[in-house]
Amino acid sequence: MQVSKPLTKPNKQRRIRYLAPAHLRHKLMAAHLSPELRASHGVRSFPVRTGDTVRVVRGDHKGVEGKITSVKLSKYRIFVEGLTREKVDGTTINVPIHPSKVMVTRLNLDDKWRKEILDLKKKGRKKLEKAEKAAKEEKPAPKPELEPEEKPVKVKEEAKEVAEEKPAVKAKVAKKKPAPARKKPARKKKAEKAVPEAKKAKSEVKLETKEKTKPSTKPKRTSPKTAKKTEEGEE
Repeated sequence: MQVSKPLTKPNKQRRIRYLAPAHLRHKLMAAHLSPELRASHGVRSFPVRTGDTVRVVRGDHKGVEGKITSVKLSKYRIFVEGLTREKVDGTTINVPIHPSKVMVTRLNLDDKWRKEILDLKKKGRKKLEKAEKAAKEEKPAPKPELEPEEKPVKVKEEAKEVAEEKPAVKAKVAKKKPAPARKKPARKKKAEKAVPEAKKAKSEVKLETKEKTKPSTKPKRTSPKTAKKTEEGEE
């Protein structure tokens, strides 16, 4: 079901008002009822029609009372008996009045349909009042509040527990000893001293291996041909 939203733009409101069909225009021609009629019928306002007696409440003709002679839906105006004015040429005409400026003092109930509408509205108003009363009675009772003596006792107990817990935490923190600082520079010096000693040991090992691996000096063997040549040369 599509929900209609209220219009806020004046140009749209005027357009709907002046293009409205007759059944909607009839509803817009409603006027306030007098306090006596409101109490008897249980309705605040009702559309006016010919035969109703009204009293002018606002405007230049305030206080004039009379019957409605005719209703003009096209202009949203009503004409009251005895409300006239003279034109320049001397003729008298009825003065048109908007229904919002009048109050209905007596309703014309010759039409049975009009009576039924008033009765239905009265019944609906009574049902709403009963429903509102029932809703007020069904409201849950407020929860009973705690006694004032119990509240401070609980607060004191909680404060004591917090006070007892705090010193225990401080004692644990005090027992911890700081870790000894590492001496990094001392270790660096030792490493520097150890490096040249290792180099010396490696060099000694290399010299020993070289001495062992030196070739032995043995006399070369000579062939018999070369021996004969040498003997002849010596001779």
